[in-house]
Amino acid sequence: MSVIQAGRPTRPGRRGPDIASKVAVNGVLGLMALYTLIPLWWLFVSATKGSGYLYTGMPLWFSHFDLVANIRTVFSFEGGVFSAWLANSTLYSLVGATVSTLLSAMAGYALSKFSFRGREGVFNVILASVLVPAPMFALPLFMLMAKLDLTNSYWSVLLPSCVSPFGVYLCRIFAAASVPGELLEAARLDGAGEQRTFFGIALPLMAPALVTVFLFQFVGIWNNYLLPSLMLNSPSRLPVTVGLVQWRSEFANGVPPLLPITGAFLSLIPLLVAFISLQRFWRKGLTAGAVK
Repeated sequence: MSVIQAGRPTRPGRRGPDIASKVAVNGVLGLMALYTLIPLWWLFVSATKGSGYLYTGMPLWFSHFDLVANIRTVFSFEGGVFSAWLANSTLYSLVGATVSTLLSAMAGYALSKFSFRGREGVFNVILASVLVPAPMFALPLFMLMAKLDLTNSYWSVLLPSCVSPFGVYLCRIFAAASVPGELLEAARLDGAGEQRTFFGIALPLMAPALVTVFLFQFVGIWNNYLLPSLMLNSPSRLPVTVGLVQWRSEFANGVPPLLPITGAFLSLIPLLVAFISLQRFWRKGLTAGAVK
């Protein structure tokens, strides 16, 4: 009895730190979630306010709801140039992310499954380029495109977007872990060529990494501002990020303040759609890879 009674007071003491740590962790996570969601909530609420009511009332709550009229104004302002900006951003992001994902898969697969002279050196250069901030490449890329006479063209934004050092790194790591060498040897013994082996066997096994690379590259290209602002001059070729900043800088020239706010809210919708639609394939691919 004395042992049992002596042991009873220790139980609350053991649970106390665990509960306190969980509360602290959940509190920190809740603050981080609020820090992330409050700007998005403000953007949505501000996009719904009527003209002249942006700076009146509560900034984080609705007043004079007029979202439909704001959307119509955004798409009709300056001859509907916002639609062209959205189309350009979609073109840059889809083409750049697709080509970048395919090239990253090929490079990562080759660096993982083929032995050749200088392989580690090539991979180290790619890994080092991941650590270099993206803005440092902007000026060299501009000079290169100017030398090739490609500035102010779609190619000046598309070509740099087709390369992703982080995608190559991720695909190499994933190919080494998820594509068995025995399976590739069996396919080669059955008469399959390297092209068929890669597209028919390796590529489906690398699906989770490919979805991850595509999503990261799509979001990165869509949100990119520095490169297209340097490369492009024609308003008809601008992506939505550069166009909205131009509207923001033209408040004194008659651009309503609600235009860039509503446009920024609309520009988030394709990103949400891409993430929600790809999340299902992401989780499905991760589960399949775990089973195999």
